[in-house]
Parts: sequence; structure tokens; C-alpha cells
Amino acid sequence: MKIGIPKEIYPGECRVAATPDTAKRLQKLGFEVLVEANAGSAAHFPDEAYVQANCTVFPEASTIWADSDIVLKVRPPTLHASANGSYKVAEVAEVAGVREGGTVISFIYPAQNRELLEALAARKATVLAMDAIPRISRALKMDALSSMANIAGYRAVIEAASQFDRFFPGQITAAGKVPPTKVMIIGAGVAGLAAIGAAKNLGAIVRAFDTRPAVKEQVESMGAEFLELEFEEDGTGQGGYAKVMSAEFIKAEMALFAEQAKDVDIIITTALIPGIKAPVLITQAMVDSMKPGSVVVDLAAEQGGNCEVTKPGELYRYNGVTIIGFTDLPSRMAQQASQLYGTNLCHLLDELGGNDQYTLDFENEVVRGATVVRDGEITWSPNKPAAPPPKAAEAAPLSAQSTSLKAAPIAIAPIEPAVAKPKSNGEGKNSAPSSSQDFVWLALIGLILVGIGISAPPSFLSHLTVFVLAIFVGWQVIWNVSPALHTPLMSVTNAISGIIIIGGILQLSGSAFSPTAILGAIAILIGTINIVGGFLVTQRMLKMFQR
Repeated sequence: MKIGIPKEIYPGECRVAATPDTAKRLQKLGFEVLVEANAGSAAHFPDEAYVQANCTVFPEASTIWADSDIVLKVRPPTLHASANGSYKVAEVAEVAGVREGGTVISFIYPAQNRELLEALAARKATVLAMDAIPRISRALKMDALSSMANIAGYRAVIEAASQFDRFFPGQITAAGKVPPTKVMIIGAGVAGLAAIGAAKNLGAIVRAFDTRPAVKEQVESMGAEFLELEFEEDGTGQGGYAKVMSAEFIKAEMALFAEQAKDVDIIITTALIPGIKAPVLITQAMVDSMKPGSVVVDLAAEQGGNCEVTKPGELYRYNGVTIIGFTDLPSRMAQQASQLYGTNLCHLLDELGGNDQYTLDFENEVVRGATVVRDGEITWSPNKPAAPPPKAAEAAPLSAQSTSLKAAPIAIAPIEPAVAKPKSNGEGKNSAPSSSQDFVWLALIGLILVGIGISAPPSFLSHLTVFVLAIFVGWQVIWNVSPALHTPLMSVTNAISGIIIIGGILQLSGSAFSPTAILGAIAILIGTINIVGGFLVTQRMLKMFQR
């Protein structure tokens, strides 16, 4: 099968769907790669690099669209050759060049591009949307939204630093003391966490806000301060998604933002639902209260912006405050963005079986979630469980991407607070166990222990006591450890496994085929596997923090 890489024709787009490195990976999967001339030049990938990677370079896009079984793109295929609109702007209409029965893989944004889906369906095409990849653990390597969000968050800090006229870190010089820059980040999703890391590395004091208490540990583990409200309300929705908060919560958070705006130097916002106008979190009055020279970076600018005075695609000064509303942050780091996006595409094509076993298996939840058109039939639906879009009382995760920053709104509209329903005492399965049942179980366990104590030898009771305490203490220790510390915990488990191995060796002194010797050998084998695996995982973790 042939894979085509046309040049992106959307105005200002510098990314390319495949780099020379990812093209080699596609070839290892069995595909032949066709590249349009100058497709990667804006991302600093010359045609010569593609030729050296054994790609075939064609001078015109029409050949790519006509000869390719699968076309890989970044932006959605252009629908009209017109001068108006957003995704429909182009010198030519790419949809008209889609081969009948061919496959297109790119960002599509089906929620806001129904006309595009219908046009592609009319071409009997199959379309996979990279923005519709289900956000599950198995699909992380294909999650292009997160890849682009990571770049957008990092670049947002760089853009802010270039416009801010002070040092980020605090300094004490002969000329006087320089205070550190204060940065507030609204939304601690992928983009927000990337922005936190970049700002902290530059030496700033970083504060972050999110409606989901679960992200507090992530924020604090990166050295930032987590801004909290005195509310019992939890903003966590289904599947890790955020939800719309109550009117009281919205009022309190807006008051928090107004207070912080007077104190911080830089504000970075990441809240956006694809296809829906972004919620306004920073009002004009808040911007008016900011110190002269401050900066606001609005990652939701393409959908109207989280800042009331944002001008999408523009950088300008408002009342002494610099407002950055760029909508192409990943494209401003085109080389890195192209490499990450190309890798996401390689993983998706590998999931599809490569060239030898290529198939669109709808039993695979990743493939089903990404497929929005199949052989001319529109398969995308707002209620599709494999890739659920935001609902009225539920929003997307707090992460951002330049073309569609898939992020949760901190608040959009008030909803009635949920009222807890009393538990049923009837025949339902959810009824709580009665106190009499608890007493029966405790009495039964007590009788068993008494029986063991009467009949068993003292040595057995001693070992049983240690065994039970070890299980209880070990369970409590492991269960209460934060998930962020599970990998460092490998050091402790390695030490325990070492003790197990020593005990197993001592049991090998008897008969070679006695039950004790066999159990000792099994203990040595399992302990060795645990130690080796623990060291490998720990080593991989440490390499992540090495420069």
C-alpha cells in the first residue's frame, strides 16, 4: 500500500504529517511513502532528506492524492477553494482530490465540520480523525491531541517570556534585588502541566487552578502551588473529564481569578471545548486590574478565547497588558511538532496492522473511536461511546492544542447541584449490610482463630501472626502510597524480594524434591523476577529526569 504526504496548504501551517524519521518507520511497517515536493520545507525537512529515507518525491499534490491508498495530513482536507471560513480556506479544494475509496487520516474535528464529513462520505472515502482517538491508556501513544497540547503549553510560556520585560527567576545583584515572576495557569491538563514545567524551569513562582482535586498532587509534584476553593464540590466527571460546576462555585472561582490577576505577572489559560465557544474566565475588568507590563496567553483563542479582550491570531497591548491570542503555537515549533505527530500516526497505522494485515477492525475500540467515515458511511456520532464529545454537563479534559485545544472549561454555565439519594433498605443490591451481618462475620472469624490457637503448635501460631501482620501492614503501606511514588517504591520491594530470596536459599539445603525445597526454588525465581523488573523500571524512571 502507498502512503501519501501532501504539503499543508492551510495559511501559516508549517507542520508536515511525516518526517524522514517517521517515513522510515512507515516503510518498516511495509508501506511505500510518497511525498509532495517541499512538504516538509517549512518544518526544516528538505526534499533531499526524504529521498535519502527512500521516499518518492513528486512535484505536484494531485499525484499524491491520486496514487496514494492512504493520505496523511495535519489539517483537515480543505472543502472549498474560497477566501472565507476557517478550515474551508484554501487555494484548491483538497476534498475534490480524494481518491474514491481512499483513506484520509488527519485532524478532522467532526463536531464542527459536518459539511466536511458529508463531502468525504460522498467520495466513498474512509476517514480517521486523530482528534477522535479515545483517551485510554492503551491509546496514549496515538494521542495526537496530547502531543500537540504538550507543545502548546511549553510554547505559551516561551511566548510569554519573550513579551515580558523582566527575569523569570529572582536575582540578587549589585544593583538591587529582582523579584521572581509570578505565573498563574488555569487548567492543569496536558497543556497546563507542560506550561507549569516550563515556567518552573525558568525560575518563576507558578500557581495553577483546576476544578478537579485529583490533579492537585500532579501540580504540587512539579513545584507549583495549587489554588483551591473552600468548596466540597468535585469537578471530576466520567472518565477523568471535568464537568460544569454549580453557580456558587463559578462565582467563587471568578472571585479567585480577580484576586490573582492583581498579583500575578503572567496568566496562561487552557480551557476550551472543541466546536463550542470558549468560556470567558478572565474578564476585561481583571485585565484592567493587572500590573502594566503583564502578559496574558490565551490558548483557547481560536474558539473565542478565555480572555474577554483576546483577538484570535493577534498579539497586541491592551491598557499596558500584552494579550497573546496565537492559534498556531505547535506550528511555531513545526519540526518538533511534526516529529511527535508523525510518531502518533505510525503507532495508529501499526494498530491497524501495518501493510501486511491492514484492517479497519471495529471491535478495536481505538480504531472504532477514530473512524468518522467508513467506505462512504458517516460513523461518527456525538453519542459514540468510543470517543465521547463534551455533553451539556460534562466537558473535555483540561489539555490544549493549537487547532482545537481539547480542554475542559473551568466553568461554563450553572447547573443544579446533585442531591444524594438515600440508600435503599429493600431487596436491591445496593443496600448496605446490616450490623447483625457484620457481627456474625466477626464472630465466625474469631471462632476460627480460637480453634487454630487451641489445636496448632506454638511455632505455627508465631509464624501465622507474623504472616497476618505482614499482609496487613504491607497492604496499608502500598495502598496509601500516592500513584506518583509507585516507581520509587520499587527500591523497597527490591529489598523485600532480597530477603525472600535469602529465605528460599536456606530452604534448599534439604531433599532436592521435598515440598520445602520446591517452594524455596519458586520463591527464588519469583523474587529474582521482581528484583530485575524493579531495577529496570527504576532505571527507566531515572533516565526520564536525566539531561
